[in-house]
Amino acid sequence: MTTVLSRTEVYALLALSLACFGVLINTFQGDGEPLIASVAFSGLAFSSCYALIRWLGDAFMRRGFKGKDMCKLKQTEIPETMGAVCAMVYLLVLVMFIPWPFYKDIVAATSGGGNRDVMKELEEVDTGRFLHRFPHSKLASYLSAIISLQSIVLLGIGDDLFDIRWRHKLFIPAISAIPMLIVYFVDFGVTQVVVPTPLRAYLGELVDLGWLYYIYMALLSIFSANSINILAGINGIEVAQSLVIAGLIVVNDAFYLVFTPYPHPATDSHLFSLYLLLPFIGVSLALLKHNWYPARVFVGDTYCYFAGMVFAVDGILGHFSKTLVLVLLPQGFNFVYSAPQLFHLVPCPRHRLPHFNARTGLLEPSRVDFKRPLARPIAESLKLLHRLRLLDVETDEAGVVVSSSNFTIINLWLVWFGPMREDRLALGLLGFQAAVGGLGLFIRHRMALLIFTQDNL
Repeated sequence: MTTVLSRTEVYALLALSLACFGVLINTFQGDGEPLIASVAFSGLAFSSCYALIRWLGDAFMRRGFKGKDMCKLKQTEIPETMGAVCAMVYLLVLVMFIPWPFYKDIVAATSGGGNRDVMKELEEVDTGRFLHRFPHSKLASYLSAIISLQSIVLLGIGDDLFDIRWRHKLFIPAISAIPMLIVYFVDFGVTQVVVPTPLRAYLGELVDLGWLYYIYMALLSIFSANSINILAGINGIEVAQSLVIAGLIVVNDAFYLVFTPYPHPATDSHLFSLYLLLPFIGVSLALLKHNWYPARVFVGDTYCYFAGMVFAVDGILGHFSKTLVLVLLPQGFNFVYSAPQLFHLVPCPRHRLPHFNARTGLLEPSRVDFKRPLARPIAESLKLLHRLRLLDVETDEAGVVVSSSNFTIINLWLVWFGPMREDRLALGLLGFQAAVGGLGLFIRHRMALLIFTQDNL
């Protein structure tokens, strides 16, 4: 991969950056316009990330961050762990963005609002009746999101450095989520869930889950942070699926911002969601440009954990965690489908990416060979999955299962539709992700009315 930007790229990135700086300066003419500022910061994040990926490629390779693309005829080494560059740019952008969402509050609390230079009696200061109240709870939520994301980025970099075993790193995202959960407890603390209409005669309108709700949010963080990492192995799939998920969440946020009259509790939550997602989309687009087929860089585990944690933080602090679960249904299916290998009910090879057929240039389902006979219940279960076309199982003359396709949705797609080129495989999976996620949003906002009295909209 060339580390030098072409003249066209330099001019395009420079023009985009100057336009974004102009927008940011113009936002101070009004009330800060944080949403517009977030769009501008996203453009700056794209430009910075695009350039840094190109400039740092050789430096990463010299320090051993490199790998071979196993799904290519010519397996040349390319830079790896470039998702760490995206994560660092994203975190810096989030920090620099802090003044904008609180611009009006900062102005109102200082001399610009006429308060700093005014003498007040002690009683008035204590009551706060005449002084502007800064929204510390919103700032705390924003800062806790940054801390949680920084923690997960450290996990990702550690995994890329030391190749941590899966069972050892499984629960670390829950530790990263602790700052976010503490702020949720202090500033929001709602652990009640709405009971579906048919069950209200037995349970009432609300059920308080108490500490179980915090366990649910910790498990959601674990699942989200690991789900992107499990659905991986071909060029562009990690970044592209994250962009599709982010786009679906942006659509969900837009529903509330466009159709919900202000003021409404959901409005601020979904603005907060956009503040986290727009810069993420910016850095991910820059990475996808280099990671799409044929990939010139690899993203590494850092990006997978980082992307998943962005969604978890966004859904929990944005108060739409159940909607997030609906958007992540393909990842949920992939996790359940992969569970027999992940939990070693059947043998799990080190890599489960599709097999590249050098003669045809197409990808085929990769296989796992069973050197020992499987237990009868497991063998019969695999044969049933084969009959349902959920697995490709090979048996010997005696009917003993000797091999099967690996338990990932990527290999399952190849079982269903046959060998195909890598980019076509990625596009098919992305279309599936978009369709299922769109159906999830439809269920959330329309079919939910069949069992609930109203939608948040």
